[in-house]
Amino acid sequence: MSKDLIAKAYEMARERYNEIGIDTDKVLDILQKVEISLHCWQTDDVRGFESAGDLTGGIQATGNYPGRARNIDEVRADILKAMSMIPGKHRLNLHEIYGDFKGEAVDRDMVEPRHFESWIQWALENGIKLDFNSTSFSHPKSGDLTLSNPDKGIRDFWIEHTKRCRVVAEEMGKRQGDPSMLNVWIHDGSKDMTVNRMLYRDILKESLDEIFKVKYDNMKDSLESKVFGIGLESYTVGSNDFYIGYGVSRQKMITLDTGHFHPTESIADKVSSLLLFVPELMLHVSRPVRWDSDHVTIINDETLDLCKEIVRCGALSRVHIGLDYFDASINRIGAYVIGTRATQKCLLRALLEPISTLRAYEAEGKGFERLAMLEEGKSMPWGAVWDMFCERNNVPVGERYIADVQKYEREVTSKR
Repeated sequence: MSKDLIAKAYEMARERYNEIGIDTDKVLDILQKVEISLHCWQTDDVRGFESAGDLTGGIQATGNYPGRARNIDEVRADILKAMSMIPGKHRLNLHEIYGDFKGEAVDRDMVEPRHFESWIQWALENGIKLDFNSTSFSHPKSGDLTLSNPDKGIRDFWIEHTKRCRVVAEEMGKRQGDPSMLNVWIHDGSKDMTVNRMLYRDILKESLDEIFKVKYDNMKDSLESKVFGIGLESYTVGSNDFYIGYGVSRQKMITLDTGHFHPTESIADKVSSLLLFVPELMLHVSRPVRWDSDHVTIINDETLDLCKEIVRCGALSRVHIGLDYFDASINRIGAYVIGTRATQKCLLRALLEPISTLRAYEAEGKGFERLAMLEEGKSMPWGAVWDMFCERNNVPVGERYIADVQKYEREVTSKR
C-alpha cells in the first residue's frame, strides 16, 4: 500500500471515529508511549548462556526450527531485527541465565551487576530499557523445591540468588533512569499428592520476606503464580492465592501470565480486582492452547479483553506489559513481530472504544444500546489507524514484514 493510500484510509477512519467521539490522533499519541517488554528467551528457546543442559522445572520449548540464536551477539542481533519491525520503543526482559559471563563459571548465588554490564551498555546505545527475572529452573539445585525447600542449604542458595538479582535490577534501573521490573517465578511443587501444603508455603513466605528486606529505589518486585508445571502437576507452592495474599500484605506487584490459570478463567476480570489492592500489575502475555503451551500471541478474545480492561480501568500507567512465549516451531524473529504487533493492535482497539458513551448507556440501564455499540465497534476501521501508526514509526505496514523476516532468515539465521 502506498503512503497516499495509507493517508487517505486514515483520514476516512479518523472522520468515522470522530463521529463516535474518538480522536484518533490522541489515541496514537497514547499508544506511542506504551512500552512492551520483549522476552529474550524467544531467541534461543530458553537456553541462556550457562550450559547446554536440558530445561527443567516444568518448562518445555517445542519445535526445532533452524536458526536458533547460539550466543549473546546473535540474541542481540535478533532482538534488534525484531524491534525494527515493531512500531514504538520497547523494553527487553532478561532472565538471569542470559548474563555476559565471558566464559567464567558463575553460579547463580554469585551473580553480580558486572555480569550484565555489557547488556546495560548495549541497551543504552540502542535506546532500550531492561527488565529482569530470577532463574530457578534448569540447575542442579532446582529439584522440585527452591525457595520453599525445607533443606536450609538449598533454600539459602536460592534466597541469595534472588537477592543478587534484585541488586542487578537496581543497577539496570539506575543506569536507564527508569525502574527495572524484577519478576520472581519459581516452579516449586509436587508431581503427586502433597500432605504438607502449609509447610512449603510458610517456608516460601519466610524466604520472600528475607529476600525483600532491603528496599531499592530503581527496581520493582513482581511475583508470578502458576497452576502447574510439567512433572509438578498436583501441587504448586506459589499459587495464585498465595501470591495475591502475599502481594497485598506486602504491597508487591502481581504478575499475571495468561497461560498460568485454568482454561476457563478470565485474566481480564482479575485486573480491576487486583488494582484495588496492589500498586501495580505485570502482564506476561502468551496464548495458551489447552494448557500453558506458550503459543505466539495473536489477536484473540482473551488478549483483546485483557487490553480493554486495562484501558477501561484507566490503568496504562499501572500495568506493565511483557510477552512470555517461546515457540521453536516457527521463525523466532517472526514470532516476536507477530506477538508484539498483535498485543499493540489489541491495545489500539481498546483505546478506540467510545468508553464515555458505553458507560452512559450502562448507567442509564440501556443494555441494548450498550451491546449494539460494542458490536459495531468490531467493524470500525481500526486497521487504517494501525497502518498509520506503523507508517509514522517507519516500520513495515501490513504484511510487508514477512519479506523482511524472510530476508533476514536467508542472509543470517539460515547460516547458523
